[in-house]
This record gives sequence, structure tokens and C-alpha cells, in this order.
Amino acid sequence: MKHIFLLIIIFCASITAKAQFSVGGGGSSIKGRISGNVIDSLSKKPVDYATISLFKSGAKTPINGVLTDEKGNFKLDNISAGNYKITVSFIGYPTKTIDPVVTTASKPDNNMGAIIIAPSARALKEVQVVGQQALIENKIDKIVYNAEKDLTSAGGNATDVLQKVPLVSVDMNGNVALRGDQNVRVLINGKPSGATSASLSDVLKTIPADQIKSIEVLTSPSAKYDAEGSGGIINIITKTKNASGVSGSVSGGVGTRQNNGNVNFNYNKNRFNFSANLGGNLTWPQTSTSMFDQTLQVGNTSQHNTSSTHNEIKRHGARGSITAGYEFNGFNSINSTLTLNDGGFNANGGGNYHFESATQTLDYIGRSISHNKFSGFDWNLDYTHKFKKEGHEIVVSGQWSHSIVKTDYTNLFSDRYQSQLANNNGKNNEYTAQADYTLPINKMFKLEAGGKTIQRRINSVYDIYSVSPDGSNPILDTQNSNLYNYNQNVYAGYSVFTINLPKNFAVLAGARYENTQIEGDPQTPYAGNNNSQTLQPFSASYNTYIPSLTLQKVLGSNTLKLSYSKRIQRPSLQVLNPFINRSSQQSQSVGNPNLAPEVSQTVELNYNAFIKTSVINISAYYKNTRDLIEGIASPIADNNVIVNRTVQNNVASNNSLGASFFGSINPIKALTIRGSINVFTYNPTVYAPYVNFINQDALKTRLVSTLFGSAQLTLPKNYIIEAFGFSNSARRTIQGSSPAFGIYAFGVKKQFLDKKASIGFNTVQPFAVNKAFNQNISSPGFTQVSKTQFPFQSFGITFSYSFGKMNFSNPQQKKKKGVNNDDVIQGGDQNGGGNAPAGGR
Repeated sequence: MKHIFLLIIIFCASITAKAQFSVGGGGSSIKGRISGNVIDSLSKKPVDYATISLFKSGAKTPINGVLTDEKGNFKLDNISAGNYKITVSFIGYPTKTIDPVVTTASKPDNNMGAIIIAPSARALKEVQVVGQQALIENKIDKIVYNAEKDLTSAGGNATDVLQKVPLVSVDMNGNVALRGDQNVRVLINGKPSGATSASLSDVLKTIPADQIKSIEVLTSPSAKYDAEGSGGIINIITKTKNASGVSGSVSGGVGTRQNNGNVNFNYNKNRFNFSANLGGNLTWPQTSTSMFDQTLQVGNTSQHNTSSTHNEIKRHGARGSITAGYEFNGFNSINSTLTLNDGGFNANGGGNYHFESATQTLDYIGRSISHNKFSGFDWNLDYTHKFKKEGHEIVVSGQWSHSIVKTDYTNLFSDRYQSQLANNNGKNNEYTAQADYTLPINKMFKLEAGGKTIQRRINSVYDIYSVSPDGSNPILDTQNSNLYNYNQNVYAGYSVFTINLPKNFAVLAGARYENTQIEGDPQTPYAGNNNSQTLQPFSASYNTYIPSLTLQKVLGSNTLKLSYSKRIQRPSLQVLNPFINRSSQQSQSVGNPNLAPEVSQTVELNYNAFIKTSVINISAYYKNTRDLIEGIASPIADNNVIVNRTVQNNVASNNSLGASFFGSINPIKALTIRGSINVFTYNPTVYAPYVNFINQDALKTRLVSTLFGSAQLTLPKNYIIEAFGFSNSARRTIQGSSPAFGIYAFGVKKQFLDKKASIGFNTVQPFAVNKAFNQNISSPGFTQVSKTQFPFQSFGITFSYSFGKMNFSNPQQKKKKGVNNDDVIQGGDQNGGGNAPAGGR
């Protein structure tokens, strides 16, 4: 309850600040705004980078001015009541003058609407206006993938989109990695989602691709960002409309693998904006098959296990959001978003099992049924106060994320193992409060500083019952039942200096300090029983200093950048919980409360070039990671049965050299070809306690790679054809490798009704129903091989329609502000309740 009060205090502080700072810290006069949208008279497209100058009526010297943005919008704030003159100028166009432009105390805002400018006769012969946004953009601090420009993503989900983002890879289970590192934080609109505490891979599969506007990738975040996420940050931006008026869209897709739909509504009038979005995703049942072969040895005793199984999975998900914002005046604004999510999947599988030892041979049948559900909400409130100086502002933000995870499963065996029934209920509350301050000292220096706290409260109740082979007669299993409470408090402060030097040099230097406090209470509610596990509470506190440095040189239209960043990855409750998880009795797992966070340091040299219509981006980097967290599997005797148990440990350090490239080229005007490649080394130095547990093959230096290529052809009559494919090599651990993964797809789209509507056809893996994934893990005492077939082939039809009357006036161009939690390494299954369900994904 005290955390709810914290957010209420933040809200009250926002209202108080509004009263105190309503005129930017001085005077009591009403300030307003002049805004508009510059449009080319012939092409009807917006004119970006046009110069807008503001004069007092009759004056010859401008008192203010701005440039239009990429949509032709402009906004002049802090305008006193009076009569003004506006001029619009751009190369190839005669200057347009509008006089008078009037603002009054009763109506301080003047919404000029569309301002039409006509090119000169000479410009008509020489200038071609191009309004197409690039699919991939490289900005000073990030790479942006404009997903709404990608027609093959329509009808899919967020995982399908991420597979095509430069430097990002997604494995067969939907786990996301950035430059091969799965310790990456995925944000939605610059903020974390409580739903991802349940299972990031499952949540991404519930977000329709039609909700996604763009995806931002940050490989070397500055000290302004949370220190967690050793791989970097991926920020998913959902679609909104900045145009004034009422607008919306309807889109969806029906296919042989999955179906989705999305509805978006936007209202933007004067200082108030409102948007609502609702989307859903539903898959058809998908059946995978697996072959499993395992050999275990403890002392002189060995055993051999094989199985042939199948598993049918059906997923569903829905996500809705409501956002409202209001600008009290040119200095104070408030914005709030409520996002609701609901999803899950049901699995039904089984198969034949074979066990063989020196004294026994046994064939038996197993069946697994699981019901998995996650739901919750994210509510955030942001208050922004702008001072008189351009760019001088403070933002106060709060967020409450709440999620519930429920996993019920039944594992039935005709022999060898005790049949189980399980109920796992997890609850996660995350409370965040932060403040960010920006001060442009002068044209050369800018200061950014802020503070933040994250309070996490996680609870997991895990009840296991022993049942008969037919699922009847449940009896509470006190040895394998568990109650787990976990608290994590993070306190952070940062400062970042931006220095613009002569000769197009720039420096971005920052420092961040974080304190982390954790408390784990793995209770044994049935401690009086002799069979219950004996678990002890644990706690830890550690401080982390995070420096960052970026040096940049602009060379005409090209950029050269050298950066250094330090990141950490805190272990989450899944890998800290010392409870022995026997949900899979043959392959058990246990956490380690003594884990230290992973710490990585990266140095990167980047060059970005524009050559006519082509874009080339090349990077070379070195990354050192210490205290790698990996699960060490080894055979052990448990209840007189030899099993494989995986324990989480800080196992090694790793020095990695890597290089990446992505680029696009237009050999002809209608054809765009894009490609990217990322290659890095995996060369761990294993710590002494774990040398006897490693696969000797892992000591060799290995190359790991991700490849991507696509082509898009624009044809007459608004037809577009696109094809893409990617290939990810096998990922390495100190005990083996995970499967390689790659797919290809084709799509065609027809636009009509002045491009307000479209219909398309997509296909993925049209010539193969299934894809094979093979995995090998071994160390002294055991070998394990699995071969799995997943269905990836799909054919689908997509559609979209945009509606509404928009005049592109009074744009609400909002910079992403507010809560941004970039953290916490997940367990192998990323299951938020604390214990993994059986049944597979």
C-alpha cells in the first residue's frame, strides 16, 4: 500500500508543480503557442526542414524561429499575446509571408493548420520531393527499424518483426539476443512491461505486428540508462497518430499458423490528446516432435534414457492501452498511460520412454498437460515542466507494474517416475519513481542528471501433488512444494555531459552509481515434515559504478564514433531460488543465492556513411564479460534415481571480438536491397571450480554469426513485393551448443483508396512444413542429444484500413520520457512465478 501512496504523492507533486511553475518560473502573463504544418502545393506532401521565422507585425528582425520536422510540423512555444508575422522559407520555394497571426489572452494558441507553399518554376524542373521514410535508420545513439514499412511483418507478431532487426536474433523458442547476448532488456514505448516478468518470449508472441511502429536498438547506452542489460536495450514503439483531429485504423490477418487483429483510435485537439489501442493474437494448434537421447554416469553406475514425444501448443494473447495527455501551457504538461495485457498457452503432449541400466530395462508411457496464463497492467504518470530556456526541463515519472502468472500442469507416467499435479501461482509488483533534469548550459555544453528507485516485490506459491498414473488420488508432496518471497530495491543516480567541440567533434561523457539490495525468503511451509527441503533466507547488497564515454566526428554526411560502455546483469529470482525444481524429474534445476551480477565492458568503433542512395554502417567491437551466469548440468543420485540436475553459477569470463555490418542499396529506383551481418567470438576462460564440468570442445575459440538479407520491389499501380531471409548460427555455452535457426519469407501487397487501405499475401517457409533443431550438451559424466521438429510454414492474408479526417495541426511530438527499467537476467525459461512448468513451449 505504501507504494501506491508513493505514486499518489508523485501525482500530487505534479499538480503542485503546475501551480508553482505555470509560467516557467517568472511572471504571471499567459503564454501560448503558434503551430502549423507546411505542405507542398503539388505533391501534397509535407516539407521538412523548412525555416519558420516569427516577427512582431511590421518588424524586420525575427524574434524566434524553428525548423519543420519530418512531417512538416512546427511549433513555437512561449508566445505572449499579440500580433505577429510568420514567414516560411525553403530552398526552391519563394518565401511565404502570413501577417497578421494573432494570439490573445483568452485564446493564447493559434493553430494555423496547413500552410501551402508552391515551388518556383526553376525548382519544378530541378527538384524532386521524396517523402519516403527509410526502413532502417542509424541515429547518433541507436539503430531504428521502421517496422510499419515492412509488408512481410503484417499478420505476424513482435517476434516475427524482431527477427528482421539489425544485430538482433531470435532463437526457435522466441528468446531474443542482441549481438548474441540474451541479457537484453526489451522495453515497450521506453518503459518496461510487468508482463515480461512472466515470460518475455511468450509475451512477444502475443503482441500483433500491426501494433508496432518501429524498434530501436541501443548497443552502447549512456549512463543515463539503467545499468542492467549487458547485451543492450531493445525498445518497441507502438503506433500512434500525431495528427490533429480524429483518426484511426483497423488491421489484421488470417493465416494457417496464426491470426491477429488490431484497432487503433486517436483524438488530438489543441492541448489534449487521447489514444486507444486494442490488439489480439491467436494461433492454430501447432505440433512439434522430439527425439531425446541421454547417458548419465555416477561412479560405476550408468544409465541410458531415450524418448520419442510430441507436444501440441495453442497460444492466445491480447493487449490494450489507453493514453491521455494535456498541456496546461507552454511549460507544463502531464501524460498517463494504462496498458492491460492477457495471454497464455495450453500444451498437450506425450510419448514413449525407454530406460536401460546394468540391472534393468524398462519401457513406459508419459503424458504432459499444462495450462499457462499471464495477465496484468502497467500504469505510468509523467509530469514535464519546461523552463524559459529551450531544452531546459525536468520530468518526474512514476510507474506501477502488476502481473500475475498461473501455471498448472499434470505429468503422468505409467512407470518409473511418480506422476505429478502442480499449481504454480506467481505475483509480481514493481514500483518505480524517477526524476530527470536537462540543462543546456550554452551552445557547447549540455547537462543531464537524474535519480531513480525501483522496488520489486515478487511472490511465488508452488504446490505439488503426487497422483496415480491416471491423475487421481492427489496427495500433497511436501518435498517439492515451495513458497518464495523475493524483494529487490535499486537506487540510482546519474549525470551526463554533452560537449560540442569545434570541427564537428562531440563528446558524450557520463557516470552512473547504483545500489542494489536483495532479500530472498524461500520458505518451506511444510518444514515439520521430514521430506521437506531445508532452505534458508538470503540477502545481498552491492554497489556498481557505471561510466560511459562516446567520441564522435561528423565527416560531411558521414559519422565516425568511438564509444565505451559498462553494463551489469543482475540475477533474478528464477536463478537465485535454491529450491530444487523437480517438475521435470529427469532434468531438474536449482538456483544459487550466492550469484554475483554479470559485468560487461564494451569498446566499439562505428562508421556510418551515406553514398548517394545507399547507406553503409560498419562496427568493430571488443567485449569483456566477467562472472558469466550459466547453468551447469551434472548427473546426481536423487531418491535412488540418477538424474541430471542443472545448477546456476558464475562459471567464466569471456573476451569477445566482433564486427557488424548493415546497409541498403537501390540499384534501380524501384528496388531496395538490404543486408546485415554480425560475427563475434566465444572464448570463455572457465573458473577453476567448474573445469571438471565443461565440454572440452568449448575451450576452443568459436565464431558465432547472424545473417540477414531482404529485397523490396515497388511496381506500378501500388503493388509492392518483398522477400527476406535470415540465418543464426548455433549459440555456445561451456557445456555445448544450442541449435542454429533460419527462415525465409515472401510477401505481396496492393494499396488502394489513396493508400488508405491495403490487402496482402504473406508466406513463411512455403516449401517446408517443419524445421529441424538439434542440440548437443555434454561434460564428464553425461551426454545429451535432442532432435526437434517445429512447424514454421504458414500462408496468410492481411488487410489494413485507415480512417479519419486529419489536418496535421497542433502536433504532439512527444519525446519518449518517463520510466525506463532496463534490467534483470531471466532464467532459462523466463518464467515469472519462480518455477518452470512442464510440457515445453
